[in-house]
Amino acid sequence: MSDIIAARDEAEVADAVRTALSAGKTLEIRGHGSKRAVGRPSQTDLTLDLSALTGVTLYEPEELVLSARAATPRADIEDMLAASGQMLAFEPMDPAPLLGSAAGAGTTSGTTSGTLGGLFAVNLSGPRRISHGAVRDHALGIKAVSGRGEPFKSGGRVVKNVTGYDLPRLMAGAFGTLCVATEITLKVLPRPPMEETLVAKVASPEAAAAALSAAMGSSCEVSGAAFLPEGVAGRLPGLSGSPAVVALRLEGVAPSVSARRTMLRAVLAPFGAADVLETDASRALWLGVRDVAPFCGLGERAVWRISTEPMAGPALAARLAADLGGEAYCDWAGGLIWLCLPGESAHGDEVRAALAPHGGHATLIRATAAERARTPVFQPLDAALAALTKRVKESFDPGLVLNPGRMHAGM
Repeated sequence: MSDIIAARDEAEVADAVRTALSAGKTLEIRGHGSKRAVGRPSQTDLTLDLSALTGVTLYEPEELVLSARAATPRADIEDMLAASGQMLAFEPMDPAPLLGSAAGAGTTSGTTSGTLGGLFAVNLSGPRRISHGAVRDHALGIKAVSGRGEPFKSGGRVVKNVTGYDLPRLMAGAFGTLCVATEITLKVLPRPPMEETLVAKVASPEAAAAALSAAMGSSCEVSGAAFLPEGVAGRLPGLSGSPAVVALRLEGVAPSVSARRTMLRAVLAPFGAADVLETDASRALWLGVRDVAPFCGLGERAVWRISTEPMAGPALAARLAADLGGEAYCDWAGGLIWLCLPGESAHGDEVRAALAPHGGHATLIRATAAERARTPVFQPLDAALAALTKRVKESFDPGLVLNPGRMHAGM
């Protein structure tokens, strides 16, 4: 186990990075450690503990903006927002149950584990991604320390701030390989007062793709769209014993939701009748979809997160499940596939070969350490993209001090 350096503020973070750089040491960047099992396993000389960097530094509900230090518990942020009728609109998943950790309890959102810096670093957005964008789309500003030990900031506290390079978007999803984020500013949005989900049976993956496409192409403003095959659907709240279905969420004020429900029923009419889950049941369902509830509690069975062309998603999910003996379902109107395999083997070559004709990328989210070391966790880069990624890494972290190898070998 590597030695731990605890930092209490940005100055101490910068000192730690400079000390490691001068000594030729590498650093693992850690907040609460809830996402250490995501990404390639890496061996570092030291651990930089950011858990003391907590606290909301700015919250202006009327301006829809919030700033907080990187290790601020995500639960605290979401509870604060909920008290003002607001939310993190990108609906970030809580990977703790999927990764075998205990999710906390008692927050309005149902989300408890991890920190603001962690959700920013991994950029794991939930079902509302299709209507509101990803984590990086809500990042307004960042304060951070580069691999050179130099503090910097980018962006600001207003939505229209476009000065300089849009570094927050670059840093989101970089798994702490480019900088050590110390404070993050996000755009927040009003929380919908109610929601409903229409659930319609589908005869095949192809019918599911057609139904999802019709719903997303309508003016119904769908904020969640999933294909849930039989078996998977039955392990989600409100769908016990259900056959294969598509689930479509509507959010907003009551008159708007009611009008759009009528419109969406008409859109779904060619595929059959649709049942309605009201607000509480709807929220429980999408919490399960977001946090991959059907595949939790299954030990270290390999789980993939696959992004692809939405129209191809349902059929590809069904093919992968059948060929590899696993289970799969689709979020993001078919564009996101969650695939759970029957054992610890990740079958990386087979998964990526099946994905290749459709385009996209496959990320191994859950696996044993040995399997994560053996299988490329992230989609392998072509030569041009690998060269660009390496140049970006060297620009921010020329000494390869920060989380080296967490995403790609040698970077």
